[in-house]
Amino acid sequence: MFAPGLAERNAASRDGDRSFGKQLSEVSEGSAVVSKKEVLSKPVATIEVGKKSISGLLDEMSQTGFQGKKLGEVAKIWTEMAKQKGLTVFLGLTGSLSTTGQWKIIRWLVENRYVDVVVSTGANISEDILEALGYHYYQGTWLADDEALLRMKVDRFYDVYADEMQYRKLERTIYSFANTLDPKKVYSTREFLYQFGGYLNKKGIDSIVAAAHRAKVPMYSPGLIDSGYGVALSLLRREKGKMIRLDQTKDMEELAQIAEKTKRTGVVYLGGGVPKDTIQLSTIIKSLSKGGEEETPHEYAIQITADSPQWGGLSGCTLEEAISWGKIKSDAKKATLYADITLALPIVAHALNEKTSGRSHPPDLSWVFKN
Repeated sequence: MFAPGLAERNAASRDGDRSFGKQLSEVSEGSAVVSKKEVLSKPVATIEVGKKSISGLLDEMSQTGFQGKKLGEVAKIWTEMAKQKGLTVFLGLTGSLSTTGQWKIIRWLVENRYVDVVVSTGANISEDILEALGYHYYQGTWLADDEALLRMKVDRFYDVYADEMQYRKLERTIYSFANTLDPKKVYSTREFLYQFGGYLNKKGIDSIVAAAHRAKVPMYSPGLIDSGYGVALSLLRREKGKMIRLDQTKDMEELAQIAEKTKRTGVVYLGGGVPKDTIQLSTIIKSLSKGGEEETPHEYAIQITADSPQWGGLSGCTLEEAISWGKIKSDAKKATLYADITLALPIVAHALNEKTSGRSHPPDLSWVFKN
């Protein structure tokens, strides 16, 4: 056989162009035709300086543009979620936010039921324990001499410092709790963290996990071992021969059951990665368990991320892309804010505090803890 010549390749290229052009034409035909008057129907709000609340400023910003508009939209959508009946709000929490003064905001969101289910990295729900024990993180610089910090046993999180010896005490707190567990039993991370929350409450250590225990908010961590929890459980096995086993399939099944039983769901993603996709997959399992012919997507969705979509990763994946998977409703109330979470979260949380007084109708998930 001969390789196709230039003429054949050009013909194939033209066929491909025609096919693509036909697809674009079909998309255009399906799009609504709008008039210039409709296109230019919403003037941009010009912000004037004056005495106003944070929530009032964000309302104005939601009528501007760029990421300022998205910040306002995020606050507006979360406020609406807080006022909904029969809506279960999932929080996906990633990164190392607890080292940067954010953990008490997360604890407040849990205590006031602005979120009903938490899926977190291990770091966020362990590193807050250091401050709950009475220690501190310290302001530093990203231009530090890291070899000097190593000699001083000072750990660096970009421009935040921690005393390594104090950090080991938070790991030993986890170790001491894990040593009370039955090694013959297999735990989901939700069961493990719920029991840990009870342990911390008895000790007067008021962390995020402790607050979730009191508020009966189920908490899951698909990356639990990638943190001080992993260090503590590994040392427990080495030093005492005690292995604590975690069943993450049980977590996934339970998350899908929550989505099934509560019917309407909304999501808040602070970052992305594994916590985000774990929540997204709960809708897929819910759909497939019913035959997979009908999607069961989230009705509300908020995402705050510093990543971007063109690299193909979950942290930057758009909420629009999730529509193709049946994870987010095509007409969902949604907003993606491209920003550092440490900039946006304190502002949005204060706006929530001004506009609402907690959730008046949070779902009852007490059944989860009876499984």
